[in-house]
Amino acid sequence: LVINAGSSSLKYQLIDMENESLLAKGLCERIGIDGRLTHKPQNGKPVYEADVPFPTHKEAIEAVLEKLTSKEYGVVETMAEIGAVGHRVLHGGIEFTESCVVDDACEAAIKKCFPLGPLHNPANLMGIKACQAAMPGVPQVAVFDTSFGMSMTPEAYIYAIPYEYYENDSIRRYGFHGTSHRFVSARACEIMGKKGTRVINCHLGNGSSVSASIDGKCVDTSMGLTPLEGLPMGTRSGNLDPAILQFIMNKYGYTADEMLNILNKKSGVLGISGVGSDFRDLEKAAKEGNERAQLALDKFAYEVRKYIGSYAAAMGGVDIITFTAGVGENGPDMRESICEGLGFLGVHVDHEKNQVRGKETDISAADSTVKVYVIPTNEELMIARDTLALVTK
Repeated sequence: LVINAGSSSLKYQLIDMENESLLAKGLCERIGIDGRLTHKPQNGKPVYEADVPFPTHKEAIEAVLEKLTSKEYGVVETMAEIGAVGHRVLHGGIEFTESCVVDDACEAAIKKCFPLGPLHNPANLMGIKACQAAMPGVPQVAVFDTSFGMSMTPEAYIYAIPYEYYENDSIRRYGFHGTSHRFVSARACEIMGKKGTRVINCHLGNGSSVSASIDGKCVDTSMGLTPLEGLPMGTRSGNLDPAILQFIMNKYGYTADEMLNILNKKSGVLGISGVGSDFRDLEKAAKEGNERAQLALDKFAYEVRKYIGSYAAAMGGVDIITFTAGVGENGPDMRESICEGLGFLGVHVDHEKNQVRGKETDISAADSTVKVYVIPTNEELMIARDTLALVTK
């Protein structure tokens, strides 16, 4: 069972690891408000969708387990068939370089990272606690979004601020979307089938990041201490001159929290376009002549292209560029726009092959010396694989 707990939501999948097949998936929404459960068995049984009261995450987990084992909607006979639970945890700080079985030390470290992941880590821990209460004795595994970035060398992860902030407060580049980057870069290495494979993975969606890795080990990644750094995203600003914050705060009398809310919720392609944060809406508006929507798309493609160039420099070249996540998997126009102008690296995309959405495809042109692939991400399967490996040691 794979759990991704948010502050008021809980996504889940049940995966049979004998053949890595999906048995069921679903979503608990509005936890602590009024509650709604959507449960989708993959065995032909009907979808369950109804309002269900979820005062806390504990009731949400109990409702999920009831549906997974019920006669009408279930996919397993009893709870005993669920051998382990893997949890997505946003921030592992400097303590965790890989996934771990949850114990007291692991829980303490997740708590220690509350200031680094204030929206996610408390919810992730609530999900773990809820599963422990509902499934006593079943192993729980924490899979950290930040662990992929922990193989970066100091010159890649350190910030050029007084060193004591790193020593005292663990302020450094961590990177996020790590489970996705790890899954896709590992698949890219399989495709290339050679030692020393240099991968640039573009995880592009409402949240976006780029990573560079060699043989699946992270060399650099665009998100930083928080997911705010890097590319402009759906509503996040990405990189900017820090003095802009002071200028706006002084002029408009904003507090630091108000300023961060603007950077996290009102910026990115939404801020530039004024249209919205969904790239499909931007493409539609741009085709209808909306210049700001086109500017937002152009800005996004430009910044991704810059990261690809800089990461090729960091690794002394690139063997394969991969596109994943919502926009990466389903945005042929955006992929083509990003790859335009990368001919100097030997990157050329075949226009016809690139018209693919949502399935693994080689979109490289015949004369491309760098492979370009669309690889759908599967973070849940990566979490399940880590969980299986740890509980069967």
